[in-house]
Amino acid sequence: MSSPTKASTIANPAPLGLLGFGLTTLLLNLHNAGLIGLSIVIVAMGFALGGAAQIIAGIIEFFKNNTFGATAFTAYGFFWWSLILIWLNPFEGMAGADLTSMGWYLLLWGVFTLLMFFATLRLNRGLQVVFLSLTALFFLLAAGDFTGNTAITRIGGWVGIFCGASAIYCSLAQVINEVYGETKMPV
Repeated sequence: MSSPTKASTIANPAPLGLLGFGLTTLLLNLHNAGLIGLSIVIVAMGFALGGAAQIIAGIIEFFKNNTFGATAFTAYGFFWWSLILIWLNPFEGMAGADLTSMGWYLLLWGVFTLLMFFATLRLNRGLQVVFLSLTALFFLLAAGDFTGNTAITRIGGWVGIFCGASAIYCSLAQVINEVYGETKMPV
């Protein structure tokens, strides 16, 4: 016998995940654009909001049976944690990252993001903007590292600022639209 299905009482975790991604991406790309230095401020934001908040949102998305949200938030949350490990390099005797290895790291994330972008074509326009700009960001940062051309990285930084702001908008749109029970901020 099958039991009747019960409606989920778990809140939508996507706004938290998008906010964590958006604020952290915007902050890091202020650095990539050359506007601020790389400091503990970015590392802490990456660990707490970019990493932990997205991982939590991703795990909740698993419970809500949202494969896209679960994969995206969990993967990008662990992206932030891996990036912090790369920066801090806490492993004794392990060589630090060089521009070529960082280029490959960012390129692989760009390929993954491009494929996730294709999935957003079945979702809303806001997520399409976030994932397309994130794809461009990863490819630009990879190109900047592979070539050692900081101008490419700076351009990537501006794309990243736009990407982060887009994710923040999508996060707040979901919260505000839910609170008001109608579309106040279209996505």
